[in-house]
Amino acid sequence: MPLIPITDSTDPRLDDYTNLTDIVLRSKHEPEKGLFIAESSNVIRRALAAGLRPRSFFMAEKWVESMADVVEQWPDVPVFVGEPKLLEDITGFHLHRGALAAMHRPVEPSVAELLAGARGGEGARRVAIFEDVVDHTNLGAAFRSAAALGVDAVLVTPRCSDPLYRRSVRVSMGTVFQVPWTRIPWPSGIGELQAAGFTVAALALSDDSVTLDEFVEQKNEKTAFIFGTEGHGLAQETLEAVDSVVKIPMAGGVDSLNVAASAAVVFYATR
Repeated sequence: MPLIPITDSTDPRLDDYTNLTDIVLRSKHEPEKGLFIAESSNVIRRALAAGLRPRSFFMAEKWVESMADVVEQWPDVPVFVGEPKLLEDITGFHLHRGALAAMHRPVEPSVAELLAGARGGEGARRVAIFEDVVDHTNLGAAFRSAAALGVDAVLVTPRCSDPLYRRSVRVSMGTVFQVPWTRIPWPSGIGELQAAGFTVAALALSDDSVTLDEFVEQKNEKTAFIFGTEGHGLAQETLEAVDSVVKIPMAGGVDSLNVAASAAVVFYATR
């Protein structure tokens, strides 16, 4: 396992790890389809187990031994090693678990391909959609709930955060690699889901909303749940296009939950 010591934070070989913003990573032309950063040994292992390809590894020396079995599977992939402070200087954040990997982004499938391939080819029956959720932490937490509670696929709108941004990946504990996902044209994608036999439900408060319990009693064969942001909620155009508006009954004068918490409640109630 050849190791490449790094002592200079301006070393051009580490350009993949500097200025780690969502936009920069997604717009990189080398490699052609862009990058994402996997942070921590567990997340790196899950990404590789999902069939994703590393471009390089970058870690503190104390993590080399525990990651040896991983990097030995990729003998042609460089392994950069530096002191923890150097890693922090280069990436701009403190690494609790000092291992990173620059990964090639996977090709995002079409919505039709994603839905058809879910459940081992049987096709998706329960889908979550996140409309314009820009908080990476919320999106990562929602993915973790989706994985834990058996959601077949996740769809994100064009203005939604990138599920492969490092914070989303880390908060999800790497489950973004387990749950099939892609971006959906919006709001035209609602019609595509309905044409595929999905009952599309928006989580929102409205005069004609039904409770989550009432919706579950309908026993719809295939359902897609749309979640929006706490601040602005779902777009009016979205609410007008769905089949049903669903609310989670609440007490104590609380009118809404964090989007990740709402998603977890819905995923559990409809599992």
